[in-house]
Amino acid sequence: MSAVVTSHRAALLVVAATGFYLLMHAHAEAQWWKRAPVDFEECADAAEKAATKTEKTAALADCNAKFAGRRKPGGGYSYYDFLQDRTFDIAGPNPTPEEQKKIDEAYTAYLAHQRRSNEAAQATARQQREQQEQQVRQLQQVALQTEVERVPIPVERPKVQQAVGTRPKSAPCTKGSFSCEWPRLSESLNDLKKLFNPTPSKPAKKG
Repeated sequence: MSAVVTSHRAALLVVAATGFYLLMHAHAEAQWWKRAPVDFEECADAAEKAATKTEKTAALADCNAKFAGRRKPGGGYSYYDFLQDRTFDIAGPNPTPEEQKKIDEAYTAYLAHQRRSNEAAQATARQQREQQEQQVRQLQQVALQTEVERVPIPVERPKVQQAVGTRPKSAPCTKGSFSCEWPRLSESLNDLKKLFNPTPSKPAKKG
């Protein structure tokens, strides 16, 4: 009787062990099917299945934090560096240390190029400003010279032409000259006119 009981217990233990093995094996297979995503695209596909919009947003943010690269249509991955506004080809979903070193070296060269470009732009702007200032000075000089030329030069007031027959008071009279004799001749002629053409007398008024 005791042998039968012992045999029955052994059989139960075997069944229990077998069930536990099968359960663990099934759990392991489930974990294999639910393995972690290998790149951003696979992670994003899983995030799309989130129950709520908040969970979906959080899952996509986690995908962005885990994977820097993006799949390329022809194979491989690309990495976009927003600091340089440039895309780099990489082998996997994240840059390797060697790839990251090349990206950093490219960024250093990018900064040097930007600095040279800014210095050249500043030099060009400074040169243009100096040329404009020089042109303004030249225009001011031309305008000033033009204004000086427009100012009239004072002209001596012309002497009033003396009437014929008059002699300047300060001018000496040469005896026998026309200018000296003409006034006396004019007076004599006027006396002769009065002699031959007497002024008619007015008739006396009747009382």
